[in-house]
Amino acid sequence: MPELPEVEVVRRGLDDWVVGRTVESVQVVDPRSVRRHLEGPADFAASLAHTRIGAAVRRGKFLWMLLDGLPTPSALVAHLGMSGQLLVEEPAAPDEKHLKVRLELSPEANKPNQLRFIDQRIFGGMFLSHLVPTDDQFPGGVGAELPWIPAAAAHIARDVLDPASTPAALYLALRKKNTQLKRGILDQQVISGVGNIYADEALWAAKLHGLRSTATIRRPDVARLHAALVDVMGRALDAGGTSFDALYVNVNGASGYFDRSLNAYGREGKDCHRCAEEGLVSVIRRDPFMGRSSYSCPRCQRKPR
Repeated sequence: MPELPEVEVVRRGLDDWVVGRTVESVQVVDPRSVRRHLEGPADFAASLAHTRIGAAVRRGKFLWMLLDGLPTPSALVAHLGMSGQLLVEEPAAPDEKHLKVRLELSPEANKPNQLRFIDQRIFGGMFLSHLVPTDDQFPGGVGAELPWIPAAAAHIARDVLDPASTPAALYLALRKKNTQLKRGILDQQVISGVGNIYADEALWAAKLHGLRSTATIRRPDVARLHAALVDVMGRALDAGGTSFDALYVNVNGASGYFDRSLNAYGREGKDCHRCAEEGLVSVIRRDPFMGRSSYSCPRCQRKPR
């Protein structure tokens, strides 16, 4: 599953290559990829045609493009699911094997004229959603200027790369939950966009164990965790994301390489970098977690009693 940095890389690509252009026509190659547009594929294509893309916005893993030219304020939501890609291509480029939706864009110098949605596993999709006011009156997400958000994304919390996100808000959201800390930061209604990989990395950086109770978490601990999440996400974003899978690419098809810099995730049995720097020996351990795995250092991330 692509995580927040991968989706932000795509958003920035859309901002550079697609924003400001008009959708001249739409071809739905596979109706399953617009199944969330309840009015059907024909309405999706007809409604989207001749609109202008005003901004590319993201909250957590939700990505949308604001549209000008519709009767009500609306956005084109693109959810990548497990394997979705948005690629800009020249019309002459061969169709990708798993091409699902094609948008013909107005010509612009030195920019390809098609935006293609590709999805091998078909868990993602595209659909139109009307905009609603944000609960806190701040802009809808990263890339937005106005306090509006698609109704389909209004239920999810802000993410740590959002300028409106604060340690205080994360502390209050966690304290309302009676759960384990890792479960809490994976809850998209507590803080969005954190997946399994970056949760382990941030908990390692903050020296916190994922089994800590959110009911007793302290403000300094949450401040440290929030800072760790910002740092981990920021470094992953600078690297282009964590590409364990060739499917995770930006709009130009370039993969990230943050997986080379991981400190905890996937390092079972290897020395903890922090402990090694202190001249101590401790190896990363793996524990089962919600059908997946958690990675932590038994020495510098003390397991709660």
